Amino acid sequence: MIGKILGDRYEIIEQIGGGGMAIVYKAKCHLLNRFVAIKILRNEFLEDEEFIRKFKRESQAAASLSHHNIMNIYDVGVEKSDNKEIHYIVMEYIKGKTLKEVIRENGKLSFDETVNYSIQIAEALKHAHLNHIVHRDIKPQNIMINEDNRVKVTDFGIARAATSSTLTTTSNVLGSVHYFSPEQARGGYTDEKSDIYSLGIVMYEMITGKLPYDGETPISVALKHVQDEIVPPREVDGTVPVGIESIILKCVQKRQSDRYENVGALINDLKKIKNNGASNFVIDTDAGEQPTRMIPIIKEESVDEMKNTSKVKGKNNRKNKNKKGDGGIKMILLAILLAFLVVTIVFAGWLKLQDFFDVAEVIVPDIRGQLESEAREQIEELGLIFNVKSTATSTEIEPGRVISQSVKADSKVKEGFTIDVVISEGKDLVRVPGVVNYTYEEAEKALQDAGLQVGERKYEPSDVTPNNVVMRQEPEAFTYLAPGSRVNLLISQGEEIKNVPMPSLVGLSETAARNEIIGADLVVGEAKKEHHETAPIGEVFWQSYEPGTEVETKTAVDIYISLGPEEVEEEEEPTTDDPNSERTITIGLTPFSDREETEIKIIRKQEGLQMQIYKENHKFSDGEVAIGLRGIVGAEFDIYFDDIYQFTQTITE
Repeated sequence: MIGKILGDRYEIIEQIGGGGMAIVYKAKCHLLNRFVAIKILRNEFLEDEEFIRKFKRESQAAASLSHHNIMNIYDVGVEKSDNKEIHYIVMEYIKGKTLKEVIRENGKLSFDETVNYSIQIAEALKHAHLNHIVHRDIKPQNIMINEDNRVKVTDFGIARAATSSTLTTTSNVLGSVHYFSPEQARGGYTDEKSDIYSLGIVMYEMITGKLPYDGETPISVALKHVQDEIVPPREVDGTVPVGIESIILKCVQKRQSDRYENVGALINDLKKIKNNGASNFVIDTDAGEQPTRMIPIIKEESVDEMKNTSKVKGKNNRKNKNKKGDGGIKMILLAILLAFLVVTIVFAGWLKLQDFFDVAEVIVPDIRGQLESEAREQIEELGLIFNVKSTATSTEIEPGRVISQSVKADSKVKEGFTIDVVISEGKDLVRVPGVVNYTYEEAEKALQDAGLQVGERKYEPSDVTPNNVVMRQEPEAFTYLAPGSRVNLLISQGEEIKNVPMPSLVGLSETAARNEIIGADLVVGEAKKEHHETAPIGEVFWQSYEPGTEVETKTAVDIYISLGPEEVEEEEEPTTDDPNSERTITIGLTPFSDREETEIKIIRKQEGLQMQIYKENHKFSDGEVAIGLRGIVGAEFDIYFDDIYQFTQTITE
């Protein structure tokens, strides 16, 4: 793949990573002149429709998100090559390390680092959840830390919209076994709280340097997530503050309902302990009391003991029957006793199952007419699932509000029940497309295709977003407007242009000169190599801007590098006085005394032809400059100082 160009603009430069589904390459975008990361689906999955679907889902999910803690998605494409399809996603190129690498290098992270990274990860998840997307694969390997110490959550490879279809339907549980939730291990319903669990495991690893569950096989680790209680962080490392331990333990509760209600609540608690430092600030993690049962559960060991007792009593009864002759009555009593035991065991088992499957009932509220976001929050706070089944036009209900709900208000349903709703599109309205991270031309076309227009355009410099790329839109994506409405755009001007002094490069090696140029936030232009009479090989003897000159950042600076003196083959002295044979004479020239440097240029005129044979800069302090002139008798040499004619030297003999 190295050297291949995708989409007529992305040139693959090198491989920088890879996962189970795809390989990641660094590439150069020739259209916008920037580096990008390209994720390409592995060849072994090209015939697998399931993996193709997951790959497409990743691009669709991630492309709808725009947040400073989420890796930007620039482009998605499919290209045919050698009768094969190349499925690829173009993403933001990030210089930095994964959180996993940071943990490995440091052993464990400090309290401040753990809280800071956790808040940023949670902010990214909050944005995704508000857009109805569950990541489902939160782990340190999918979290980048850039050079500015900013978190970038990556790889929405198994993300999907948070709807009732989130129930896992295959036997292959997705996600990374050390970090996924008990419901993922069971293949059950996953939601936003599944991401909270995984983040809790990541926080555990950051603050202790260890994973809470490990095993010889993935299955054994998965079972521990389902069955084993987690070892509190302070038992692993006594220096862990109580506050962060409390938050972690609340995140990793086995039951989804016992975890944080949403990521926003988690962020609030993280900010509380951040403001209180590493003090013993404690977060309330009470999961609620369990209901009291009238009859305790009978353990299997107790049942076995009762059976053994019954057998002994049975033997004794048979002996007594032989001895006393009242066996009939004893047998009847024994049968009654056994029947009682069977009923007791069955009843206890029923209670045990009822306790296992006991789910609280809630009353469904009336959410008709509410904004989608308000209705969703109200439904999810009750432990129910909010699902947008469809959208419809309406002359009565405003766009973005609930038209109808699948379950009538005041009805009783179990926790976890799905409430389907229909959302109003208003009357003859169009949905606003998301154009953030599009070039202006791409954004304009997308809006026109949707029946909208570009409204006010504002431009701001940006160190992150390339020039001519949309940074923000108003109204936001997925809202509804009347056809022909205008969408305002905030467009990047690229990095802010500043003036910097030109460094002195003459006399430096080529490598040192390049470093000086880059260090001054300039760009290396043409690096031409030429022979030079005095400059050593590899040394810069000319630069396109004088040292100290103020130039704009990103200006291209040309340099000339010496190849040393040009080797001239010695020719035999002519044995005749042939005027057409060449002679060599030497003249001495002294540069201007009132200037730092003087450019000396010599033009030879011979047999009707003119040719520049010399052009160099010299300092007055260097003294007289000796220059050899070669030509036939009658050749003339015009001497110029800084393009000012000085005199003409002629070869006379």
